[in-house]
Amino acid sequence: MDAYKKQMGLVETADPDIAKPVYRRPSFDGVRTLGEMEQRIAAHLRRKRKEKALSREELAELLGLSAQVYGRYERAFSKMHVTRMIHLCEVLGLMPMEMLFDAAPHIWGRTPEEAEDRLALAKLVVGLPHAVTKDLLRIVEHLSQDEEQQPAEQMRQAPRRMAGRG
Repeated sequence: MDAYKKQMGLVETADPDIAKPVYRRPSFDGVRTLGEMEQRIAAHLRRKRKEKALSREELAELLGLSAQVYGRYERAFSKMHVTRMIHLCEVLGLMPMEMLFDAAPHIWGRTPEEAEDRLALAKLVVGLPHAVTKDLLRIVEHLSQDEEQQPAEQMRQAPRRMAGRG
């Protein structure tokens, strides 16, 4: 278990919402509590609703909720189920990854720049025509295979390099 925690970069932390210690990967600015992540998701929802020029009442109606119930999501008072998140993404024309990125960008990369680049790339790919997506997938698969083979090739060549030194 310790090896797994180390491999995943998990650190023990306390969260006010959970009675027992939990293990989390630190974000770029430290370990966020579950409540802090919910606040970031709530802020994302509020911002996107306003960008679409919808009132809370209008969005709530589209979701089949009362404005009061929907408002709890924007205030991070109620925890959102994944199915509700999907429904919100359908109605607002969002990708779930955008909402999750605001809460936990460290999942996308080791640095803020790497994380932002990966999100930007993913958003661009989503908008591509299917034929282009298929071609891009083949290119990326090829590049991934090259990356996987390079370390193996280096390992095969290492004994030869070492023998040449002796």
